[in-house]
This record gives sequence, C-alpha cells and structure tokens, in this order.
Amino acid sequence: MEKLRIVYLGTPDFAVEPLRRLLGKQRECSGCGYEIVGVVTMPDKMINKRGNQLLMSPVKQFAVAENLPVLQPESLKDEAFQNALREWRADLQIVVAFRMLPESVWNMPRLGTFNLHASLLPQYRGAAPINWAIINGDKETGVTTFFLKHEIDTGDVIYRDTVAIDEKDNAGTLHDKLMLQGGDTVLRTVEAIVRGEATAVEQTAMYDNECDLRPAPKIFRETCRIDWGKSASQVYDFVRGMSPYPAAWCELADAQGKEVALKVYEVEKELSRHDRPCGTLLTDGKTFVKVAVEGGYISLVEVQLAGKKRMPIADLLRGFSIEGFELKMN
Repeated sequence: MEKLRIVYLGTPDFAVEPLRRLLGKQRECSGCGYEIVGVVTMPDKMINKRGNQLLMSPVKQFAVAENLPVLQPESLKDEAFQNALREWRADLQIVVAFRMLPESVWNMPRLGTFNLHASLLPQYRGAAPINWAIINGDKETGVTTFFLKHEIDTGDVIYRDTVAIDEKDNAGTLHDKLMLQGGDTVLRTVEAIVRGEATAVEQTAMYDNECDLRPAPKIFRETCRIDWGKSASQVYDFVRGMSPYPAAWCELADAQGKEVALKVYEVEKELSRHDRPCGTLLTDGKTFVKVAVEGGYISLVEVQLAGKKRMPIADLLRGFSIEGFELKMN
C-alpha cells in the first residue's frame, strides 16, 4: 500500500516534539503507513545588528538535523512557495504552532490539514490558551487535533486529550506537559487517518451556549499588569499564568514621584483575614515583601527590576531599598 505523504508546518519548540514522534515512528516501523516528505517553517531571524548571523527556528534545526526538506516562505500566499509545496504532493498536512494559513494552502492536500491546539477545544480558542487556562484557575486543560476551516480554531475535532494543571504549574511547566501530550495526540491522529478510522465532530455539538466558552486572546503588555484589587487566589493564578513569559508586572512609586517597574515571576499566596487596604506593602527590608490583597496576602518570591536580572526577593532587597515605595494601583 502506498504511504500517505505528510507535510509538517511549525516553528517553535512546542512543534518539535510531534514531529520527532512522527519521524521516530516512521523510522522504527516500515509499515506505519505514512512518510514525512517536507517541513514548512518561518524564515531565519537576524540575531545581530550587522545582519550576518541568522537563527533557525527550532523546527528547522530539527528538520535539518534529520535531513528533511524545508521551505521557509516570507508569505504563505507567494505563488513560488505554493508551487513548491504542491510539488511535494502531500496527502495530509499537519500544523503545530504556525501562522494562519490561507485556504489555498490548508485545502491543498486531498485529506486536508489538521492542527494541534493547546486546549480542550472549543474552550480557549485563540493565541494564548496555555496562559489563560492558568489565569482562570482551571484544574485541567489539554490538547486537541482538528481539521482546519475558515474560522480560526473552529474546525471539526478529531481527538482531545486531557492534562492536569497542578497548583504549582506556571505557563512554562504546563507548556512542556502539553508539548509531550501533543506528540502523543498528533501521532494517534495520524495513525487513525492512515487506518481510515478518524472521525471528526463539529465543535457546535460540544457546547450548549457560546457564552459559556472562554477565549484565549493574544496577550499584550498591558494585559500583564497585576490587579492587586483581586483575590489572593486570582493574583496567584495570574502570576503563574504569565510566567516565565511574558511575565506579570507592577509599578512602585515613592513620594518624590519616582516610579519603578517590577516584573513578578513567582509568588506565594497566604489566605487569611485582614483589614489592610489592597495593595499595602509589608516588608522587613531584608528577606520578604508581601502585598495585602482581598482574602489574604501575596508574597513576592522571584522578581526583576527594569534593567536588572531576574532574582529572589532577598537578593533584590540587598541592593534596592523598598522603604518609601508604594504599589501603584490600576
């Protein structure tokens, strides 16, 4: 039986693991029923001002090491790129953490194109599903494979696999959990398609009211600002959901009008009753800083002053006097 020809599209580390799993299975089992015939990824990036040093995407680095053909279009609508892609004669395309595809690309293979999304669709459609699942205090999330169609993240679902969110998880640790699960789910999806056993379910059959769906919009700098008026659990989850990237932040100001930006990477929460105004700073000036919030306190564990490196709060206090500063409230 002729093998399915697969083209893989992806860019960051998250997209490497599924490709690794697919290629590993292909090489260990001659009867796996598919072959990876090429990879599409972002163009190399300039990493110095002179423009003479290029950085390959993680997917390209892996593909080159595995001797896979690579295309790196500036524009996915470019005719030369689409002609080159067509020459690979793909039966199926797989998209993991890549750009939005024009229909002329995702509709090219006879079996279509499926995407891996880092949430349990239809929940958390959008650019930042990992961050928002933690910010919202969810106890579980997962990954979904689905066939692409015009509206972003709305295509028919093939498989969904659940991943637990632990109390100490942040966006970085959850990213790695989902990346590993994503490798399993993509491989399982391909194997089902090879066998002709893949069934896809419309997302509209998975919820009763669209108002119940939580979005995962792109995160901007102002999105990352900590609201100290929220509860201890909400602030704790917000910081975890923004760490290590793009990082939650706040501002300190003194009586003379000096303002200092502070990124916050790790905190601890203390649930307790108190009558202090939200945003009140408590510190011994040496080992701890904590902030009064609704229903308790948030202790700053790891932070970064603008222009400085990331460090434990005790290290910050050795070189920076927080006395006289107050938190700027939103």
